[in-house]
Amino acid sequence: MPERYGPWETSYSVFRRWQIHGTWARVLEKLQVKADAAGHIEWEVSVDSTVCRAHQHSAGARKRGLPVRAGRPRTAWRTSRTTTASAARAAA
Repeated sequence: MPERYGPWETSYSVFRRWQIHGTWARVLEKLQVKADAAGHIEWEVSVDSTVCRAHQHSAGARKRGLPVRAGRPRTAWRTSRTTTASAARAAA
């Protein structure tokens, strides 16, 4: 950061505040509208599905032939901590 902007912490706190309040989204939207009106944006999307492959282990299913961990029930493998707010509300 250039020194003229002051401490980086101050700039970062302003950036985060604007991000949380949606200021950056509004700035982007206005810039896109202006660029679109000037004919600088082409709204064509091309998706190449050859790069949208899932990893072989992404399904999460237990594979055939893998041993069950001895002496521990399956539920003990998972964490007991709730990881999302919606899961916490469902558990309550």
